[in-house]
Amino acid sequence: MGWANIYRRRLQVFAVALVIYLDYKAVQKRVKYLSKSKKDAIWERTHQRNAKRLLNLILQLKGLWVKLGQYLSTRADVLPEAYINALRQLQDSLPPRPLKEVRRTLKKEFGKSISDLFCSFVETPLATASIAQVHRATLKEGQEVVVKIQHEGIKEVILEDLKNAKSIVDWIAWAEPQYDFSPMIDEWCKEAPKELDFNREAENTRKVSENLCGKSVHNDNSPYSSPDVLIPEVIQSSEKVLILQYMDGIRLSDNEALEAYGIDKKKVVEEITRAYAHQIYVDGFFNGDPHPGNFLVSKQHPHRPILLDFGLTKSISSSMKQALAKMFLACAEGNHVALLSSFEEMGLKLRVDMPEQVMDVTTVFFRTSTPATEALENMKSLTDQREKNLKALQEKTNLNKKEVQRFNPVDAFPGDAVIFMRVLNLLRGLSSIMNVRIVYLDIMRPFAESALLGSLSSGPAMNTQWIYDTPIHSDVEAKLRQLLVEIGNEKILGIQVCAYKDGHVIIDTSAGVLGRYDPRPVQPDTLFPVFSVTKGVTAGMVHWLVDKGKLKFQETIANIWPEFGTNGKDVIKVHQVLNHTSGLQNAMGDLLRSDPLVICDWEKALKHIATLTPDTEPGSQQLYHYLSFGWLCGGVIEHASGKKFQEVLEEAIVHPLNIDGELYIGIPPGVETRLATLTIDISELDKFMEMNSRPDLPDSLKQGDILQMATSLPVLFNTLNIRRAIIPAANGHLTARALARYYAALANGGIIPPPHSNLSKPPLGSHTHIPKLPPLKPQKKKRGTKSSMKANPSDPSYSLVEIRTEDANGGTGGNKARRMFNNPKIRDAFMGVGDYSTLTLQDGYFGLGFRRFRSDNDKLTSFGHSGVGGSTGFCDVEHDFSLAVTVNKMSMGNVARRIVQLVCSELNVPVPDEFSEAGRKGPDMQLYRGS
Repeated sequence: MGWANIYRRRLQVFAVALVIYLDYKAVQKRVKYLSKSKKDAIWERTHQRNAKRLLNLILQLKGLWVKLGQYLSTRADVLPEAYINALRQLQDSLPPRPLKEVRRTLKKEFGKSISDLFCSFVETPLATASIAQVHRATLKEGQEVVVKIQHEGIKEVILEDLKNAKSIVDWIAWAEPQYDFSPMIDEWCKEAPKELDFNREAENTRKVSENLCGKSVHNDNSPYSSPDVLIPEVIQSSEKVLILQYMDGIRLSDNEALEAYGIDKKKVVEEITRAYAHQIYVDGFFNGDPHPGNFLVSKQHPHRPILLDFGLTKSISSSMKQALAKMFLACAEGNHVALLSSFEEMGLKLRVDMPEQVMDVTTVFFRTSTPATEALENMKSLTDQREKNLKALQEKTNLNKKEVQRFNPVDAFPGDAVIFMRVLNLLRGLSSIMNVRIVYLDIMRPFAESALLGSLSSGPAMNTQWIYDTPIHSDVEAKLRQLLVEIGNEKILGIQVCAYKDGHVIIDTSAGVLGRYDPRPVQPDTLFPVFSVTKGVTAGMVHWLVDKGKLKFQETIANIWPEFGTNGKDVIKVHQVLNHTSGLQNAMGDLLRSDPLVICDWEKALKHIATLTPDTEPGSQQLYHYLSFGWLCGGVIEHASGKKFQEVLEEAIVHPLNIDGELYIGIPPGVETRLATLTIDISELDKFMEMNSRPDLPDSLKQGDILQMATSLPVLFNTLNIRRAIIPAANGHLTARALARYYAALANGGIIPPPHSNLSKPPLGSHTHIPKLPPLKPQKKKRGTKSSMKANPSDPSYSLVEIRTEDANGGTGGNKARRMFNNPKIRDAFMGVGDYSTLTLQDGYFGLGFRRFRSDNDKLTSFGHSGVGGSTGFCDVEHDFSLAVTVNKMSMGNVARRIVQLVCSELNVPVPDEFSEAGRKGPDMQLYRGS
């Protein structure tokens, strides 16, 4: 290309771009105060004249701009109809290049003339595209073929057009920051020149054909069925000429022919979508240019799609393939954690923490396609969603409206993801042009699942990485690991087990993966959601406040929480909440049924629970407080301490035990990549259905649908808004090593154990992430009530922390040991025995906040708390022993029970009745014990 031609093309591009931009800005101001009907008419005329301007420019420039126009013509789901009608002409053949040019290229590439190569050659091309034109021919051997011949000088044109396109996109991003397409054009600039080498395209065609049409993929035992498509055979190639097998097919734009042959257009698009899902998620090698011109439909029954043109083909790594699959499945299930994790794995970096809006935006790519007739409605929906997200972004960043429009929330966008999203958009446009509705989630899910589940298919015995590679602390840990391999991934998805004996770590094992759709290995610092195990942590905080003199077990709650003393609750005492006899076991039930997400609103939940009336007389019956326990204790903790709940958690438990970053009740932003994802053991759902008839099931559970609760819990608690909520009865996120250390301290009367094993990597307590807390709202004190707050929370020197030291004989000095509690009988308080026996029911499940366990000789020597689904933590006082198990595959199986039985038997520690074969089970264990 000469310089004159280069500048002419550049001037044309920028001139038309500027005219179109100014036209829209002028109309935007002009229609501001007009009626809707007048607005619509003016906008329609504006779209028509600018679409015509764009089409004329493309027809003049040809080259890369034809490809851009073809891409835009497929976006009937979002572009005005005027643009689709105008640019659709580009899907038909462009004016052909002269035959003498074709002859020169063939001679140059193969060293032979047309007559030497073919016995017949049709001079009129079948189609002429931006880079090449295609002629039908017959080889000397009689085989019918098509010959794809590159235009002379097209390489220089394409490279120049890319520069101009890049400049246009940069200018638009400056003028209208919300329309920043820089990542897409950057990736296109990198990939488009590869289309100019037809040898590369030939190799790509062979590879895709083998992946999609090879015999190996037609396997009935495969978790996904292979797509039923056709791909032409490669006959011969050079850099600028490609000879392919001829296939007689119908163009997707030829609606009359499609109907004449009785072709099911929806089935065709679904099969094309399946072919792309296979290429992306199974092969990791896909065509990045699925516009309508690259497909035909065979005329022979069963009218299979014919896939053409593999010039722009993208290869992605196994890790990127899994990340894209995880992104898709996270959208399908509304799993914010997995979505953010997939972003990090693929290298997509965000500047703001807005997981719900990110989910909304990402889900747009996988939404069900709409026919072209619904484009206007679809555009309005997307615009409304965008305005909603901009408003949320403005509130989050405190930027003004103008600033937020110029703010780009994405810091880095990987090229592989750009091409992936371009493919999804093209497929969506394809279905819109064909006027069919496609449910992408249903079609693509099996292929995305195969990308992740494939890495989990081998059992633990065959996979040396199934158990995380950390040193073995003891013989019992070696036997435990053998047991985990024996149980296998049929019952275990991800698991952590940690145990302390006499203050020292004897087990610290992690195995499995973070989630059903997350094949990363579980590590010692992986955070597991543990449901009611959280109650044991919350109870410890109440005991800590009592020990510090901020609270009394026999104190009425209304004395410290005045708003609570209504509707017969003025007699409820602190110990009655801890031992589940307050009568508020069903509190919040009605509100949760009407508004399940109310559990995310801490202040609203506290206010609501303060207005309720007990269902039973306080102190009369021990009825398990599944969720209300957390808000009751939480309200008591905040009002007694004068501090926020999470501040007390950090001060009472996390900091003294040096378990920072590994025990949260309501996770902060920034820990999502360490989170395990919940799933349910599908094979045991039938056991849930049998539970309603069980006589030992708590009455509060018989009122509900156990099966529905069991299947909905993982979905609900995988969402990030639930994980970030303060739900002190059920929303702990912790590691087994943090939980085992906590119970090791409780077993020894609050003496903090020596530092955790240095064999456990990363070191326990090395995560410094601390939640950012909202400012404390001062509590209004009612007249005539006594407040137990003994310190001014606004005083910066205010602290409840008091670390004492004592030697091994109980005196001060000597070998220093840090204590969490001052009370020498604190273990009796945990279990509700000795001096505290009058505060509990003699034969009740619970002491003061903890589930107390009996041994074979009926002695109360152990206490702890289990959670629905399988996680548990407990300690044995007499044997100075603690054990924690965290799992992410919720079941009614016996994984935790078998682990506890093995470890206890090896250490000669009595098996708590909760985990014995015939012992009585607590209410949470009833939800997952084996029959």
